[in-house]
Amino acid sequence: MSQPLPQLPKPEFVLISIEAPPEVPAQIAVALGETGIPGGLIGYEYRPLSESVYFEGIGERGLVAIASSGLFGRIAVDVATGHVVQIPKAESTTASYVNQDLGSFNRCVAAVIARFPFYAEGDEERCAEVAAELRDLVSGIDETALVHNGFWETFCDDVAIGDYADWDE
Repeated sequence: MSQPLPQLPKPEFVLISIEAPPEVPAQIAVALGETGIPGGLIGYEYRPLSESVYFEGIGERGLVAIASSGLFGRIAVDVATGHVVQIPKAESTTASYVNQDLGSFNRCVAAVIARFPFYAEGDEERCAEVAAELRDLVSGIDETALVHNGFWETFCDDVAIGDYADWDE
């Protein structure tokens, strides 16, 4: 007999300040300190790092990692563009686009958290509807966010297959 799945805790949107390494341009450092980053999302798609990490060799002028994503990935800010990107693996030299800037990323995270819980376990029809709602929310904030195989598209695909049920039994 299978055990019931644990109930996911209700996430709460909070912004936290994070200090940038000294080699990071002032504009990015100020954004991380004053604008802040989300204190979390839902599940393991985004978990803030205790301190940011500067990566050279990825992007034109490097990236500032601000969070982990999945098992081995990172969420980072591209120093040259200010775009929020995802590095799929620790040893990767490429990054995929997430949002146009830190403010857009923060607003997308806030909107997704505000929409949680998404549906009850076993409500397969509702899963696709909620994923469509989340796509509308995210693209309404940042019309560039739903890139093919990107962070937000993958998150919404996971919602569509039931990965984020609120399991309230």
